[in-house]
Amino acid sequence: MDRQDAKAELISHMKVLRAFALSLTRNPASADDLVQDTVLKAWTNLEKFEEGTNMRAWLFTILRNTFYSNRRKSVREVEDVDGVMAEKLSEKPAHDGRLQLGEFREALKQLPPEQREVLTLIGVLQYSYEEAAEACGVKVGTVKSRLNRGRKTLAELMHLQEEDALEMTDSVTQGVVTENGGAAA
Repeated sequence: MDRQDAKAELISHMKVLRAFALSLTRNPASADDLVQDTVLKAWTNLEKFEEGTNMRAWLFTILRNTFYSNRRKSVREVEDVDGVMAEKLSEKPAHDGRLQLGEFREALKQLPPEQREVLTLIGVLQYSYEEAAEACGVKVGTVKSRLNRGRKTLAELMHLQEEDALEMTDSVTQGVVTENGGAAA
């Protein structure tokens, strides 16, 4: 059987294939998908069809096997209409945080030592304002001022806006530049 004859015969069975698919799926869209999958499989495996045998029976077998294969697969699938499951499975690439970490390190080096010291004590080591003031030998107001100026300068050096998400690779680094100490932004 040449390809033209096979194509003509395959097309002649489309209505009964769709009716059979509809009886299995009970859903017009799913039935159309199933027929499409069946025709694709049949067309790509046309050389396996034995001339002189019943093409309709061959197509029905492909359709039925495809239907049951899809059902077995669907048992393992979880419907995720609102994207909650996908959100849990997806992971932000680590290289984005590493790039920002590199920028952060460069910006931190440019700060005056007093600001770096306060940012480290409060953001990294989680000192209270009072503890940082005692360690630096200055008043609490001075610590707050240095901290505020240091964070502002870091944000400027890193070209960050208030609404920008800061994605660092670790929470300690993020704590240095966030306003609430060591908590994540």
